[in-house]
Amino acid sequence: MARRELTVLAGGTVYDPANQIDGRVMDLWMELGRMIAPPSSRELEESTVRRIDATGYVVMPGGVDMHSHIAGPKVNLARRMRPEDKRQTTPVERHLSHHRATRSGSTGSVPSTFATGYLYSGLGYTTAFDAAIAPLAARHAHEEFRDTPLIDKGFFILLGNNHYALSQIAKGEQERLKAFAGWILEAAGAYAIKVVNPGGVEAWKSGMGNIHSLDEPLPHIGCTARQVVRGLAQAAMDLGLPHPIHVHCNNLGLPGNFNTTLATMEALEGRKAHFTHIQFHSYGGKTGDQSTFCSKTAELAEWFNNHPEITVDVGQVMFGETTSMTGDGPLGYFLHKVTGRRWTSADTELEAGCGIVPITYREKKMVHALQWAIGLEWYLLAQDPWRIAMSTDHPNGGSFLAYPEIIALLMDKGHRDEALKRAHPGILMRSRLAELTREYTLNEIAIITRAAPARMLGLVNKGSLAPGADADITLYQPDHDKRRMFALPRMVIKSGRVVVDDGDILTDEGVPDSTRTWMVRPGFDPGALPDIRKWFESHYTLRFDNYPVEIERLEKIAALSPCGAKKP
Repeated sequence: MARRELTVLAGGTVYDPANQIDGRVMDLWMELGRMIAPPSSRELEESTVRRIDATGYVVMPGGVDMHSHIAGPKVNLARRMRPEDKRQTTPVERHLSHHRATRSGSTGSVPSTFATGYLYSGLGYTTAFDAAIAPLAARHAHEEFRDTPLIDKGFFILLGNNHYALSQIAKGEQERLKAFAGWILEAAGAYAIKVVNPGGVEAWKSGMGNIHSLDEPLPHIGCTARQVVRGLAQAAMDLGLPHPIHVHCNNLGLPGNFNTTLATMEALEGRKAHFTHIQFHSYGGKTGDQSTFCSKTAELAEWFNNHPEITVDVGQVMFGETTSMTGDGPLGYFLHKVTGRRWTSADTELEAGCGIVPITYREKKMVHALQWAIGLEWYLLAQDPWRIAMSTDHPNGGSFLAYPEIIALLMDKGHRDEALKRAHPGILMRSRLAELTREYTLNEIAIITRAAPARMLGLVNKGSLAPGADADITLYQPDHDKRRMFALPRMVIKSGRVVVDDGDILTDEGVPDSTRTWMVRPGFDPGALPDIRKWFESHYTLRFDNYPVEIERLEKIAALSPCGAKKP
């Protein structure tokens, strides 16, 4: 009988909040890419054991980024329109050092596919989700995912401005909407439903201007943003999706938009939803009057803290050069007009749109400094860390490479105060950040960067070190400088294999990549297909039968969520 091959990570100080482990010195066992229970003496005698000494190191599950933009047409548009972003790229950091097995790539605010995988892995992350893919572009996104090494992936599809979905909502055809959502999730190989500026993108593309109110009807369709959010939230719940609708509210970035955000949360009437890049939706003031711009985080956080059906990620703004990219076409145009910088917009047939604008966040500019402060306020005012996830809305608020600095700001009040001194002084009267004394613990950092986003996504085998979970593990060298500690992990293990060792990316082209793409198969009523087909054949440039991503493209990389609803 062949001997079992086991790996033990010995003597590390483990932070595994999903299993109530808060700084316990212990051994962790792995086999065939999974965590296992400690083997018995007899099992050890029949096994070959590889030992990794973790003594003195902080050990956490691999990081999970639940909201980023790393694949698809919008990302490639941004790469093409910003050659200067590549030319000005800083020298490659230690955690992306050259190795015989790594591939070439460029970094900047929108890294290339290989660099994206290497940089995430070098930061201690093992899973990342793209938050906005038009279903028509799903095939492209999957191809890019295949080219992104070392991390598991998944994406959310844009449905909040899809013509067919809007028409069914307007007709009150909830069952057909549910069937359509189930079918298109499967056709695209997607994971969840994304709603961006519901109705507003479609109105703007049609030349009618943006939508600014939940109850402002789309003239050529008839439904409202309120109906879109409710209808798709209910469809996601009825389909049993592991992650509820992922909501980007109307009026993103506009002064006074906290009213829209609160109204959208209330409109759900108890339905589950995730509100993304919440920082961009927490503004007080009047459009065109910068003197009134202020934080409304406290008001929104108070409501959020009392409604456990709602989760958020932050979308933290960090100072420096980056690229704004969004499925919110009118927002892209607004940023172009405000900044005066070049702009790209795209219309994905009858499904979605996008806008891309270079942007530089400056700490001495009041609006930018306030955006930075509002993001930090959300982390510090949200009482339950299990319902808030770290994000920069990469690259919109900044690169995911800023996560170590965000962690330092959350864990060290003194570091926050020093940063406040450098920022525009006007934010002291327009936000509560200066008075907030809370400091995050290592356990809370492990929650918001790992355990909480995994739970929000419904990924039971991520963000955990329990037996049966994926053997995705990060080791950090303890350091009083938390930015330095989290920027350069000592070791990263993906699916039981060491992929980063003391700053070196260790990949072997002779070993099959162990990464997967997460998707759902919720099932749908096949009786709805004739109507969907008829509509497709009348409106799309692509034939209905050619629309779904070919199963052979997916079957070798697919990881089906165990939380999806069963087929009828």
